[in-house]
Amino acid sequence: MFLFDKIIFGPVRSRRLGVSLGVNLLPVDAKICSFDCIYCECGFNTTMQESPLPTREQVYATLEAKLREMVAANELPDVITFAGNGEPTLHAQFKDIIDDTIALRDRYCPEAKVSVLSNSTRMHKPAIFRALQRVDNNILKFDSAIDKTVQRLDRPSGKQFSVEWQLEQFRKFNGNLIIQTLFLRGKLADGIIDNTTEEEVSAWLEALQIIRPKQVMIYSIDRETPTKGLEKAPAETLREIAERARAMGLEVSVSV
Repeated sequence: MFLFDKIIFGPVRSRRLGVSLGVNLLPVDAKICSFDCIYCECGFNTTMQESPLPTREQVYATLEAKLREMVAANELPDVITFAGNGEPTLHAQFKDIIDDTIALRDRYCPEAKVSVLSNSTRMHKPAIFRALQRVDNNILKFDSAIDKTVQRLDRPSGKQFSVEWQLEQFRKFNGNLIIQTLFLRGKLADGIIDNTTEEEVSAWLEALQIIRPKQVMIYSIDRETPTKGLEKAPAETLREIAERARAMGLEVSVSV
């Protein structure tokens, strides 16, 4: 498990986005999230340590300095990606930081995309909804269309969180969203977990019919997971799932 130890990290080569300059709006010494996914490469949630969340001003100054450096080196990013040590929309100034980032992008690297990797738990908040509508890649997590699986796989902290609620919120974007799904198999203390079964995939495809996203990203685990006994979904399985989604007229990318 690892934590990002800076506000701005990278650039790194993203499997899904290209040359990505990362933005971490969470503490550098704690994993803070409204999910507690059994597969998260940052590990399980922790309590706040000594480092507070970065301020809007800190994010602006640090991002601008890095973009200036990259412009001088003629090495511009393909994308500026909000990810890091947990859920970026938990930051109280998320919308303002998105506004700042878009302004900096326009000034220093206008060809780059602004992406947000979110677990979708706070998309109903008006300010966050507006911010997600402004970014180029509004990437929202949707690991299963079956509530029991979501509770075991993603372990949301909100008691009201449900697939029905997710679908209701997703529809408000009118297709201006990218659905990101991680497929895996494995064994937990309470039994087998596998969101690649026919039951799971059929329910997921039915949900995509309702959501009608502009793109779907599917992938599997790529690094060590905090829960032991999890297995990467086979590449062939991912490709088969992707083909079924493409047959519905959806654009699908597969990372293997």
